[in-house]
Amino acid sequence: MRYAFIKEHVGDFTIRSLCRLFDLHPSGYYAWMRKPKSARQCKDDKLSGLIKQAWLESGCVYGYRKIHRDLQDYGERCGINRVHKLMRIDSIRAQVGYRKPRHRSGEVHVVTPNTLAREFNPLQPNQSWVTDITYIRTHEGWLYLGVVMDLYSRKIIGWSMGSRMVKELVLDALLMAVWRRKPGSRVIVHSDQGSQYTSYEWQEFLKEHGLEGSMSRRGNCHDNAVAESFFQLLKRERIKKRIYLTREIAKQDIFNYIEMFYNSVRRHTANNLLSPREFERRFESETGKCLLN
Repeated sequence: MRYAFIKEHVGDFTIRSLCRLFDLHPSGYYAWMRKPKSARQCKDDKLSGLIKQAWLESGCVYGYRKIHRDLQDYGERCGINRVHKLMRIDSIRAQVGYRKPRHRSGEVHVVTPNTLAREFNPLQPNQSWVTDITYIRTHEGWLYLGVVMDLYSRKIIGWSMGSRMVKELVLDALLMAVWRRKPGSRVIVHSDQGSQYTSYEWQEFLKEHGLEGSMSRRGNCHDNAVAESFFQLLKRERIKKRIYLTREIAKQDIFNYIEMFYNSVRRHTANNLLSPREFERRFESETGKCLLN
Protein backbone atom coordinates (compact mmCIF):
# COMPACT_ATOMS: atom_id res chain seq x y z
CA MET A 1 0.00 0.00 0.00
CA ARG A 2 2.90 2.39 0.70
CA TYR A 3 4.40 1.78 -2.73
CA ALA A 4 0.98 2.34 -4.30
CA PHE A 5 0.67 5.66 -2.45
CA ILE A 6 4.09 6.72 -3.73
CA LYS A 7 3.13 5.80 -7.30
CA GLU A 8 -0.08 7.80 -7.04
CA HIS A 9 1.71 10.95 -5.80
CA VAL A 10 4.95 10.72 -7.74
CA GLY A 11 3.91 13.67 -9.90
CA ASP A 12 3.54 15.94 -6.84
CA PHE A 13 6.72 14.96 -4.95
CA THR A 14 10.05 13.33 -5.76
CA ILE A 15 10.38 9.58 -5.29
CA ARG A 16 13.20 10.04 -2.81
CA SER A 17 11.22 12.39 -0.59
CA LEU A 18 8.20 10.07 -0.62
CA CYS A 19 10.37 7.05 0.21
CA ARG A 20 12.01 9.01 3.03
CA LEU A 21 8.54 9.78 4.39
CA PHE A 22 7.77 6.04 4.70
CA ASP A 23 11.32 5.06 5.71
CA LEU A 24 11.77 3.11 2.45
CA HIS A 25 14.67 2.83 0.02
CA PRO A 26 14.04 3.98 -3.57
CA SER A 27 15.48 0.70 -4.89
CA GLY A 28 12.61 -1.16 -3.22
CA TYR A 29 10.08 1.07 -4.96
CA TYR A 30 11.70 0.53 -8.37
CA ALA A 31 11.77 -3.23 -7.79
CA TRP A 32 8.06 -3.13 -6.93
CA MET A 33 7.35 -1.19 -10.11
CA ARG A 34 9.12 -3.82 -12.25
CA LYS A 35 7.15 -6.66 -10.65
CA PRO A 36 4.44 -7.95 -13.05
CA LYS A 37 0.85 -7.65 -11.94
CA SER A 38 -0.94 -10.73 -10.66
CA ALA A 39 -3.95 -12.15 -12.48
CA ARG A 40 -6.22 -10.72 -9.76
CA GLN A 41 -4.65 -7.26 -10.11
CA CYS A 42 -5.24 -7.37 -13.88
CA LYS A 43 -8.83 -8.42 -13.27
CA ASP A 44 -9.29 -5.60 -10.75
CA ASP A 45 -7.94 -3.08 -13.26
CA LYS A 46 -10.43 -4.28 -15.87
CA LEU A 47 -13.33 -4.21 -13.40
CA SER A 48 -12.36 -0.73 -12.21
CA GLY A 49 -12.61 0.53 -15.77
CA LEU A 50 -16.03 -1.07 -16.29
CA ILE A 51 -17.23 0.23 -12.91
CA LYS A 52 -16.27 3.80 -13.78
CA GLN A 53 -17.94 3.50 -17.20
CA ALA A 54 -21.19 2.19 -15.68
CA TRP A 55 -21.10 4.89 -13.00
CA LEU A 56 -20.63 7.68 -15.55
CA GLU A 57 -23.43 6.28 -17.73
CA SER A 58 -25.76 6.39 -14.72
CA GLY A 59 -25.15 10.13 -14.43
CA CYS A 60 -22.76 9.55 -11.50
CA VAL A 61 -25.62 8.48 -9.23
CA TYR A 62 -25.42 4.65 -9.03
CA GLY A 63 -24.10 2.89 -5.93
CA TYR A 64 -22.33 -0.44 -5.78
CA ARG A 65 -25.49 -2.58 -5.92
CA LYS A 66 -26.69 -1.13 -9.23
CA ILE A 67 -23.15 -1.05 -10.62
CA HIS A 68 -22.84 -4.76 -9.74
CA ARG A 69 -26.08 -5.42 -11.65
CA ASP A 70 -24.70 -3.54 -14.67
CA LEU A 71 -21.51 -5.64 -14.59
CA GLN A 72 -23.63 -8.79 -14.57
CA ASP A 73 -25.44 -7.49 -17.65
CA TYR A 74 -22.04 -6.94 -19.30
CA GLY A 75 -21.24 -10.62 -18.66
CA GLU A 76 -18.68 -9.97 -15.91
CA ARG A 77 -18.67 -12.43 -13.02
CA CYS A 78 -17.61 -10.85 -9.74
CA GLY A 79 -18.93 -10.54 -6.20
CA ILE A 80 -20.84 -7.50 -4.99
CA ASN A 81 -18.35 -6.99 -2.15
CA ARG A 82 -15.50 -6.82 -4.67
CA VAL A 83 -17.37 -4.09 -6.56
CA HIS A 84 -17.91 -2.20 -3.30
CA LYS A 85 -14.19 -2.43 -2.46
CA LEU A 86 -13.02 -1.25 -5.89
CA MET A 87 -15.47 1.66 -5.83
CA ARG A 88 -14.24 2.67 -2.39
CA ILE A 89 -10.60 2.56 -3.57
CA ASP A 90 -11.43 4.80 -6.56
CA SER A 91 -13.66 7.09 -4.44
CA ILE A 92 -16.71 6.27 -6.60
CA ARG A 93 -19.96 6.47 -4.71
CA ALA A 94 -23.68 6.97 -5.17
CA GLN A 95 -24.96 10.51 -5.35
CA VAL A 96 -25.90 11.59 -1.85
CA GLY A 97 -29.55 12.55 -1.55
CA TYR A 98 -30.67 10.89 -4.80
CA ARG A 99 -34.47 11.32 -4.89
CA LYS A 100 -34.47 12.28 -1.23
CA PRO A 101 -37.58 14.34 -0.38
CA ARG A 102 -36.82 17.93 0.59
CA HIS A 103 -39.27 19.19 3.17
CA ARG A 104 -40.00 22.87 2.80
CA SER A 105 -41.99 25.03 5.13
CA GLY A 106 -45.63 25.32 4.18
CA GLU A 107 -45.70 22.30 1.83
CA VAL A 108 -47.75 19.18 2.51
CA HIS A 109 -45.96 15.85 2.08
CA VAL A 110 -47.93 12.62 2.07
CA VAL A 111 -46.42 9.12 2.07
CA THR A 112 -48.78 6.31 1.06
CA PRO A 113 -48.40 2.57 1.84
CA ASN A 114 -46.71 0.16 -0.55
CA THR A 115 -49.97 -1.18 -2.00
CA LEU A 116 -48.27 -2.64 -5.07
CA ALA A 117 -46.05 -4.85 -2.86
CA ARG A 118 -43.87 -5.92 -5.81
CA GLU A 119 -46.77 -7.49 -7.71
CA PHE A 120 -45.14 -6.68 -11.04
CA ASN A 121 -47.23 -8.96 -13.28
CA PRO A 122 -50.91 -7.93 -13.33
CA LEU A 123 -53.37 -10.04 -15.31
CA GLN A 124 -54.57 -7.22 -17.56
CA PRO A 125 -53.74 -3.64 -18.56
CA ASN A 126 -54.67 -0.59 -16.46
CA GLN A 127 -54.40 -2.42 -13.15
CA SER A 128 -50.93 -1.24 -12.06
CA TRP A 129 -48.76 1.60 -13.34
CA VAL A 130 -45.29 2.54 -12.11
CA THR A 131 -43.58 5.91 -12.43
CA ASP A 132 -40.09 7.27 -11.85
CA ILE A 133 -37.56 9.98 -12.85
CA THR A 134 -34.05 9.71 -14.28
CA TYR A 135 -31.21 11.99 -15.42
CA ILE A 136 -29.74 12.45 -18.93
CA ARG A 137 -26.52 14.40 -19.42
CA THR A 138 -26.33 17.19 -22.05
CA HIS A 139 -23.88 20.03 -22.72
CA GLU A 140 -26.60 22.43 -21.55
CA GLY A 141 -26.94 20.57 -18.23
CA TRP A 142 -29.13 17.78 -16.93
CA LEU A 143 -32.33 16.76 -18.71
CA TYR A 144 -34.87 15.02 -16.47
CA LEU A 145 -37.20 12.32 -17.79
CA GLY A 146 -40.34 11.19 -16.00
CA VAL A 147 -42.20 8.11 -17.25
CA VAL A 148 -45.33 6.12 -16.46
CA MET A 149 -45.33 2.41 -17.39
CA ASP A 150 -48.19 -0.10 -17.52
CA LEU A 151 -46.84 -3.18 -15.78
CA TYR A 152 -49.00 -5.57 -17.83
CA SER A 153 -47.15 -4.94 -21.11
CA ARG A 154 -44.21 -2.84 -19.85
CA LYS A 155 -45.38 -0.12 -22.25
CA ILE A 156 -44.46 3.52 -21.53
CA ILE A 157 -47.87 5.17 -21.59
CA GLY A 158 -46.82 8.58 -20.30
CA TRP A 159 -43.62 10.59 -20.31
CA SER A 160 -42.40 14.13 -19.79
CA MET A 161 -39.00 15.84 -20.06
CA GLY A 162 -37.67 19.09 -18.62
CA SER A 163 -34.63 20.94 -17.31
CA ARG A 164 -35.82 20.82 -13.68
CA MET A 165 -36.87 17.91 -11.49
CA VAL A 166 -40.13 19.43 -10.27
CA LYS A 167 -43.61 18.08 -9.56
CA GLU A 168 -44.92 19.39 -12.91
CA LEU A 169 -42.62 16.89 -14.62
CA VAL A 170 -44.32 13.86 -13.05
CA LEU A 171 -47.80 15.39 -13.26
CA ASP A 172 -47.42 15.92 -17.02
CA ALA A 173 -46.28 12.30 -17.49
CA LEU A 174 -49.25 11.00 -15.49
CA LEU A 175 -51.64 13.33 -17.35
CA MET A 176 -50.45 11.82 -20.66
CA ALA A 177 -51.02 8.31 -19.28
CA VAL A 178 -54.57 9.16 -18.16
CA TRP A 179 -55.35 10.87 -21.47
CA ARG A 180 -54.06 7.90 -23.46
CA ARG A 181 -55.71 5.16 -21.42
CA LYS A 182 -58.83 6.74 -19.92
CA PRO A 183 -59.05 3.94 -17.31
CA GLY A 184 -62.57 3.04 -16.30
CA SER A 185 -61.66 1.45 -12.96
CA ARG A 186 -59.17 1.80 -10.14
CA VAL A 187 -55.49 1.85 -11.14
CA ILE A 188 -52.60 1.56 -8.68
CA VAL A 189 -49.92 4.18 -9.45
CA HIS A 190 -46.66 3.24 -7.75
CA SER A 191 -43.72 5.61 -7.17
CA ASP A 192 -40.84 6.21 -4.81
CA GLN A 193 -40.99 8.74 -1.95
CA GLY A 194 -39.49 11.63 -3.93
CA SER A 195 -40.85 15.07 -3.07
CA GLN A 196 -42.57 15.25 -6.47
CA TYR A 197 -44.75 12.26 -5.50
CA THR A 198 -45.39 13.28 -1.90
CA SER A 199 -46.63 16.73 -2.92
CA TYR A 200 -50.18 17.90 -2.34
CA GLU A 201 -50.67 18.38 -6.11
CA TRP A 202 -49.76 14.75 -6.86
CA GLN A 203 -52.15 13.42 -4.23
CA GLU A 204 -54.96 15.63 -5.50
CA PHE A 205 -54.40 14.52 -9.09
CA LEU A 206 -54.69 10.88 -8.03
CA LYS A 207 -57.97 11.55 -6.21
CA GLU A 208 -59.49 13.57 -9.05
CA HIS A 209 -58.85 10.77 -11.57
CA GLY A 210 -59.77 7.80 -9.40
CA LEU A 211 -56.20 6.52 -9.07
CA GLU A 212 -54.75 4.82 -6.00
CA GLY A 213 -51.30 5.88 -4.83
CA SER A 214 -48.61 3.42 -3.75
CA MET A 215 -45.03 4.16 -2.68
CA SER A 216 -41.81 2.23 -2.25
CA ARG A 217 -40.47 1.85 1.24
CA ARG A 218 -37.79 4.40 2.07
CA GLY A 219 -34.40 3.43 0.66
CA ASN A 220 -35.71 0.29 -1.08
CA CYS A 221 -35.15 0.62 -4.85
CA HIS A 222 -36.34 -2.95 -5.48
CA ASP A 223 -39.93 -1.90 -4.74
CA ASN A 224 -39.85 0.00 -8.05
CA ALA A 225 -37.48 -2.33 -9.89
CA VAL A 226 -39.36 -2.45 -13.22
CA ALA A 227 -39.18 1.32 -13.72
CA GLU A 228 -35.48 1.24 -12.78
CA SER A 229 -34.98 -1.58 -15.29
CA PHE A 230 -36.46 0.52 -18.09
CA PHE A 231 -34.06 3.36 -17.34
CA GLN A 232 -31.14 0.92 -17.45
CA LEU A 233 -32.31 -0.27 -20.88
CA LEU A 234 -32.66 3.31 -22.12
CA LYS A 235 -29.16 4.22 -21.00
CA ARG A 236 -27.54 1.00 -22.19
CA GLU A 237 -29.26 0.81 -25.56
CA ARG A 238 -29.51 4.47 -26.55
CA ILE A 239 -27.72 6.92 -24.26
CA LYS A 240 -24.56 4.86 -23.63
CA LYS A 241 -21.40 6.92 -24.26
CA ARG A 242 -23.46 9.86 -25.56
CA ILE A 243 -23.42 13.42 -24.34
CA TYR A 244 -26.07 15.41 -26.20
CA LEU A 245 -25.23 18.94 -27.36
CA THR A 246 -28.59 20.35 -26.29
CA ARG A 247 -31.60 19.26 -24.29
CA GLU A 248 -33.73 19.53 -27.43
CA ILE A 249 -31.55 17.02 -29.29
CA ALA A 250 -31.74 14.68 -26.28
CA LYS A 251 -35.56 15.02 -26.16
CA GLN A 252 -35.88 14.07 -29.84
CA ASP A 253 -33.63 11.03 -29.44
CA ILE A 254 -35.38 9.82 -26.28
CA PHE A 255 -38.80 10.31 -27.89
CA ASN A 256 -37.59 8.20 -30.82
CA TYR A 257 -36.39 5.45 -28.47
CA ILE A 258 -39.59 5.31 -26.42
CA GLU A 259 -42.25 5.61 -29.13
CA MET A 260 -40.54 4.32 -32.27
CA PHE A 261 -38.42 1.52 -30.80
CA TYR A 262 -39.19 0.46 -27.22
CA ASN A 263 -43.00 0.56 -27.35
CA SER A 264 -43.35 -0.50 -30.97
CA VAL A 265 -40.48 -2.82 -31.86
CA ARG A 266 -38.33 -3.95 -28.95
CA ARG A 267 -39.04 -7.52 -27.87
CA HIS A 268 -39.52 -7.91 -24.12
CA THR A 269 -38.94 -11.13 -22.19
CA ALA A 270 -41.90 -10.38 -19.90
CA ASN A 271 -44.14 -10.31 -23.01
CA ASN A 272 -43.08 -13.67 -24.45
CA LEU A 273 -40.62 -11.77 -26.68
CA LEU A 274 -43.32 -9.51 -28.11
CA SER A 275 -43.11 -5.73 -28.16
CA PRO A 276 -45.34 -3.90 -25.63
CA ARG A 277 -47.61 -2.64 -28.42
CA GLU A 278 -48.00 -6.09 -30.00
CA PHE A 279 -48.60 -7.69 -26.60
CA GLU A 280 -51.44 -5.25 -25.94
CA ARG A 281 -52.82 -5.70 -29.48
CA ARG A 282 -53.16 -9.42 -28.83
CA PHE A 283 -54.92 -8.70 -25.53
CA GLU A 284 -57.39 -6.48 -27.37
CA SER A 285 -57.92 -9.16 -30.02
CA GLU A 286 -58.58 -11.87 -27.43
CA THR A 287 -60.81 -9.86 -25.11
CA GLY A 288 -62.44 -7.35 -27.43
CA LYS A 289 -61.40 -4.52 -25.09
CA CYS A 290 -59.94 -1.30 -26.55
CA LEU A 291 -56.99 0.21 -24.67
CA LEU A 292 -56.93 3.39 -26.81
CA ASN A 293 -53.32 4.59 -27.08
